[in-house]
Amino acid sequence: MAGSNSKLIDIALQGGGAHGAFAWGILDYLLEDGRIEFSSITAASAGAMNAAVMCYGMALGGPEKARESLHDFWEDIGRAQFSWDQFVPDVMYDMFPHLQDMKEWSHYLMMGTFTHAVSPYQFNPMNINPLKDILEQHVDFEQLHAGNTSKLYISATNVRTSKVKVFSRGEVTADVVMASACLPNLYQAVEIDGEHYWDGGFTGNPPLWPLFYDRESRDVLVVMLNPIERQEIPKTAAEIHNRVNEISFNSSLLKEMRAVSFVQKLIRKDMLKEEFRDAYVDILFHNIRADQYLQDLSVATKYNTDWTFLKSLRDRGRTSARQWLDKSYDKLGVESTVSLRDEFFEAHAGRDQG
Repeated sequence: MAGSNSKLIDIALQGGGAHGAFAWGILDYLLEDGRIEFSSITAASAGAMNAAVMCYGMALGGPEKARESLHDFWEDIGRAQFSWDQFVPDVMYDMFPHLQDMKEWSHYLMMGTFTHAVSPYQFNPMNINPLKDILEQHVDFEQLHAGNTSKLYISATNVRTSKVKVFSRGEVTADVVMASACLPNLYQAVEIDGEHYWDGGFTGNPPLWPLFYDRESRDVLVVMLNPIERQEIPKTAAEIHNRVNEISFNSSLLKEMRAVSFVQKLIRKDMLKEEFRDAYVDILFHNIRADQYLQDLSVATKYNTDWTFLKSLRDRGRTSARQWLDKSYDKLGVESTVSLRDEFFEAHAGRDQG
């Protein structure tokens, strides 16, 4: 339960590659501020990594240890030099200086071309994954299971059935987290108990429904890393590919938001039969959208793991959390701070969207 000076909320963390460092900044600020405690955490992909590391840190030593754990995890990622520079020799930039300004895009396009032509079963037959090694260095999963802090839910997509699989805290392992972050063009599917899994973002980015069974808190804060809207129509191949990915990785979340909005309408307009009223809870919805803070960054930066860049994302995340908390804290437990209908759904002529 939350302390006398804090409020209890659930938090949902989207995936988004290196932009997960933005969510790290949000968590870092909320943990430091101390007015928020997390009842449940649901997460996918990079969000799953943040969630597992934070929960482990909380189990070891509370908020300050959680902040330290997140910092050390992201620092190791930033210093591991996951990079496509090996495919673009420095001499190329000496010969063609104008490419320096397009360095991230050149890596992104080269990676896209390469991974669409060769599968991870071909270019990485030994299934080497340095990211998993870093995760295992920073999380003792047995201790994570033994912790009694936030409930934890991590999604992955079953390759065979195309259904979402949600793993609860006691089931979470390094393989579960890596399954949740498994982009099919980059990594081999992760096998868990005889089933194979890809990125959880395809089917639950992140899944909201586990939170509906948690009656400790009515407030759900969704941290959205993938843009919902773009003003410009994509016209280049790279822009089209990027927008298709954004729409795909947001679709499952938007469907769940629509279901939440429908239940809110039933409750608020007293449309439920009396015998069913106790089975539903009026969710108070809140969100922080990264696209409002990362507008100057291209999709290519999702693959930029330079430590200086990751720290800049963290700082932007901290700013977003401070602004959200200053505006929303008094409303937690009282009302939603975002209208699902107005923010995410298009109105249909002649229909009352509630």
